[in-house]
Amino acid sequence: MKINTSLKRLAVAAAFTGCVCLAKAQAIKLDETLPAYQPVSGISGKLTSIGSDTLNNLMTYWAEEFQKFYPNVKIEVEGKGSSTAPPALIAGTAQLGPMSRKMKAEEVDAFEKKYGYKPRLIGVAIDALAVYVNKDNPIQSLTFQQVDAIFSSTRKRGGQDIKTWGDLGLTGEWAAKPISLYGRNSASGTYGFFKEITMKNGDYKGSVKEQPGSASVVQGVENELGGVGYSGIGYKTSGVKALAISDKAGPVEATQTNAESFKYPIARYLYIYINANPASGPDPLVKEFIRFVMSKEGQQVVIKDGYFPLPAKKAADYLESSGAK
Repeated sequence: MKINTSLKRLAVAAAFTGCVCLAKAQAIKLDETLPAYQPVSGISGKLTSIGSDTLNNLMTYWAEEFQKFYPNVKIEVEGKGSSTAPPALIAGTAQLGPMSRKMKAEEVDAFEKKYGYKPRLIGVAIDALAVYVNKDNPIQSLTFQQVDAIFSSTRKRGGQDIKTWGDLGLTGEWAAKPISLYGRNSASGTYGFFKEITMKNGDYKGSVKEQPGSASVVQGVENELGGVGYSGIGYKTSGVKALAISDKAGPVEATQTNAESFKYPIARYLYIYINANPASGPDPLVKEFIRFVMSKEGQQVVIKDGYFPLPAKKAADYLESSGAK
């Protein structure tokens, strides 16, 4: 199996935080009614995945486990942002398009213009997009209005600009400490999702330090006492903490139960898009990869990476709609 060099660097980072992922994996529950994966004969060839950085490690783990069933399959994974998935699927340079957001209307239209049908959308895991602070920061929660005032220059949720931790009520040595902002770049689906949900599509402040990957956002916050940033729950380390987020019902923590019920206000599905002709269905290799992802073994990999697995009913629904059942 071939994995690109940028992914190898992420794998090193993942290994460094392996004990953290293990602790999270022990706390996350798998729906035991998910079906076990049943391999089939005659599967070989090459798969290419191009898209979301948020799913980068997860796609790698899935690829490694899938290859245990099918040693003759070669898989390449590239994760530079969700916006790279639609062009790759349209051009045929990738069969798998992982995305941390849904395709925009114009992306779906461009695909349909070429192929005469829409791409298939498959939810593969649940993420609680977290707002992280350094582990030594005493703050415990933020409201949507505060998150907006921290990251946005337009503050569509109202309120005053927030620049220091004292503006959020912290006292003592924290009162005058500047807030240092970390975020993703515009190629990222996480960038767009966070902008839409927390900022009502307002503008980011120019002081946000845009990072090329999810891991580097968390690393920045971990290394800077006054840092705050947003990233997927699967990238949480022991050096940061995920804040509870308040919408209307008070502070809600980024737990499996709250994410699965979407009570946590920044929960989302993570997706893989595929090209599947309605008349013939997905390519056999793509079909088997999707079947594996939606199985008990595939969803156990989701837990390994620190995300939340799908309930069996939701996995069955997505498998049915994918054409891979």
